[in-house]
Parts: sequence; structure tokens; C-alpha cells
Amino acid sequence: MEGSFQKGKYKIIDHTYDAVIVGAGGAGLRTASYIAKEGFKTACISKVLPNRSQTVAANGGLNV
Repeated sequence: MEGSFQKGKYKIIDHTYDAVIVGAGGAGLRTASYIAKEGFKTACISKVLPNRSQTVAANGGLNV
């Protein structure tokens, strides 16, 4: 059940997901994309922007 409440001066928003992917590098984004495509409510979280992930920083890539 989603909802929101006020704690101090910050509004807290409660979310419910079927899957939470930690890391938005190549593998994390691919996994989140696949799970979402299968119909699951999915969140992908990262401490850095996707273009700063280790996959990009190492000049890696995905071969599809």
C-alpha cells in the first residue's frame, strides 16, 4: 500500500515494489528493464548517475 506522511519538514512517500535493483550499471539496468517488461513493478536505484557507472567508466559495453 502506497501512502505519504510528514516527518519533520520532509514528506515521506511510501512505495511498494515487486523488485528493487541496486546498481544502475549495465547489468542493473538490463535486469530492471527485463523484470519491468515481464510486468513487475520495478525500481532501480544507484548512488551515481548511469553514465558514471563502472561499466561506462571502464569503457565496457553490452553485446546483444
